[in-house]
Amino acid sequence: MLTRLLSNDFPRSRVLAVLLISLLLALAFAPFLFPGVKALNVAAKVLVFVVLAASFDLLLGYTGIVSFAHTMFFGIGAYGIAVASTRLGASWQALTVGLGGAIALSLVLALAVGLFSLRVRAIFFAMITLAVASAFQTLASQLSDITGGEDGLNFKVPQLLSPSTQFLSEPFLGVNIDGRLLCYYLLFFAALGLLLALLRIVNSPFGRVLQAIRENEFRAEAIGYRVVVYRTLSSVLSALFACLAGAMLALWLRYNGPDTSLSFEIMMDVLLIVVIGGMGTIYGAAIGAALFMVAQSYLQDLLRLGSEAATGLPWLAALLSPDRWLLWLGVLFVLSVYYFPTGVVGRLRNLR
Repeated sequence: MLTRLLSNDFPRSRVLAVLLISLLLALAFAPFLFPGVKALNVAAKVLVFVVLAASFDLLLGYTGIVSFAHTMFFGIGAYGIAVASTRLGASWQALTVGLGGAIALSLVLALAVGLFSLRVRAIFFAMITLAVASAFQTLASQLSDITGGEDGLNFKVPQLLSPSTQFLSEPFLGVNIDGRLLCYYLLFFAALGLLLALLRIVNSPFGRVLQAIRENEFRAEAIGYRVVVYRTLSSVLSALFACLAGAMLALWLRYNGPDTSLSFEIMMDVLLIVVIGGMGTIYGAAIGAALFMVAQSYLQDLLRLGSEAATGLPWLAALLSPDRWLLWLGVLFVLSVYYFPTGVVGRLRNLR
């Protein structure tokens, strides 16, 4: 059963297996292990970015495609939920319509980008996708009647997922059993299912062809595979998974705007997550997303403690100022790339 769930793609490292099991358990019981609004928000973002980074790794790590339009599909999924919920009200029907419309639009745009641009090589394709993503972000900012413009859209979710819905009159293990908790577990099982689906895709014959194209697309073409078709299918699948990740984010935040799901910073974050975790490994997306989101969320708190502890050394206290958290995040990234050139997953597998 486990073999079928993991598509015969085991961690192949005891340390990696322990890390993955620990991460799974931590996310499964996060509301009870890490009480507090901030901790639950971090856990929910980890779930969203696991799916987003894994979908991008299908492009970059498995097919060798560098695309900067990935957050466009992420934003489409988020806007689909936000626009439908704003227009149709807080209902499951609105979520269904919004998700269906977002998936359809992502499919059409991914096919268009794939068919028109995937024949272009390397950096030229990356520049085309960057231009398309920038144009879409500008369009989303200007269509105020539909997207809310720069202010974005606040919306309500179905009552069952609302924090005001209480399933138990008393807290259980110190945690309120309410609609917010149900929403978190909806995201948890959705992320787990999508990650297992991506594992199945990359370990299927289709996934093997993608890896062959990544290694040598001319040889793959020579032995009979239509490289453009496979690259286009990879682009479409990646876009659809990114769209679902965007819908998950909007459902959790109950808000969406251009900076929330379409900014170029998100694209850079996803790229860092994939590199840190290990390209060409779906497990790397999970490890990388957890490490990056925790560092991004709690590095300022750690620096504040360090700065307070170093009050006797003014230069050290200034260096550890919470305002310099981006500097230290960059240092951590450089160190991780230096000591883990193949990512955390690749390094652990090589050590084995």
